[in-house]
Amino acid sequence: MIFDPITICNLKLQNRFVRSATHEFLAEEDGTPTSRLGDLYEELAKNEVGLIITGYSYVLPGGQSDSLQQGIYDDRFIEPYRKITERVHRYGSKIVLQIVHGGRQASVSEEYPVPIAPSAVKDGHSAVVPREMTEKEILEVIEAFTKAAVRAKKAGFDGVQLHCAHGFLLSNFISPYTNRRTDRWGGSVENRARIVMEIVRRIKEETENSFPVLVKLNSTDGFQPGCSKKAEIGLDIFQAVEIAKLLEKAGVCAIEVSGGIGETGGVTIRTAINAPAKEAYFRDCSKTIKDAVNIPVILVGGIRSLQVISYLLENGFADLVSMSRVFISEPDIVMKFKSGQVKKARCVSCNLCFDPEGVSCNFQFE
Repeated sequence: MIFDPITICNLKLQNRFVRSATHEFLAEEDGTPTSRLGDLYEELAKNEVGLIITGYSYVLPGGQSDSLQQGIYDDRFIEPYRKITERVHRYGSKIVLQIVHGGRQASVSEEYPVPIAPSAVKDGHSAVVPREMTEKEILEVIEAFTKAAVRAKKAGFDGVQLHCAHGFLLSNFISPYTNRRTDRWGGSVENRARIVMEIVRRIKEETENSFPVLVKLNSTDGFQPGCSKKAEIGLDIFQAVEIAKLLEKAGVCAIEVSGGIGETGGVTIRTAINAPAKEAYFRDCSKTIKDAVNIPVILVGGIRSLQVISYLLENGFADLVSMSRVFISEPDIVMKFKSGQVKKARCVSCNLCFDPEGVSCNFQFE
């Protein structure tokens, strides 16, 4: 199944390999994407990565989370992005723009001294207390995501992925830990997920229901171990399943299953993935969600070997597999797997690749 094609909505992918989004540190200070980003994505396309998901692009200036992060908050970004999508499409790969607002994990600056969030819950990692959003601000964020998707379509992207994971704004809303609201945007699972459903609805309205929308979904905030226990605090797999069902009903094309937020560090990007048993650490969450929906499910998290990928696909844990650090180390890993040159990626999960000078593999292999 690994090299079999698959269709996500109207996107025909040449195989089951997905390049998962990561922050590349390859934009200008104002978020303008650079040609170096195009170099990176084109290299992946040349090497037959079925679907490329870009690093997260912020939809409002106050929603930036890191330096040199790409943006999509203004029409001036359309043309630079179009140059990138054209380069990717020469080789048959599809490319989707991940869009995000940093929420309580947004960068603090003189212009934006206090991050916004659904509720004023102190961030245990940064110690920042965000400001609770007004109804007006929530509606403005919905429109910002909508406009970002319209820009992405104009720039030639094949779809967008809403980042509803890892403690960013949409993740803040769906989690009962960070969303303590008592109005229509908080409380029940349906209310906490309302902002995401409204964004999906508005994107479909503005793109005449023709533009694929994918979601990166937290299956857990990371406060409880595993993917089978109800959480005493935060989002758990049972709530995530209900949200996944709502996403499918809203018309989302595919769900990428992940987990963890900033203050439960070590959950999202684990180190020392040096044995098959340590790979695919969200696999049980992924299978639970896949069993509950009929849309394609993508699994991310420490996937390294052909043996594990085959097992995941053949045993119904996911429809596609998503990797990031592996592609940083070996952008040609799909071709190596396909030719039989290797059966396991060389990535040692050291996390030295997250380089402020531009994402790259910095491990010294012997």
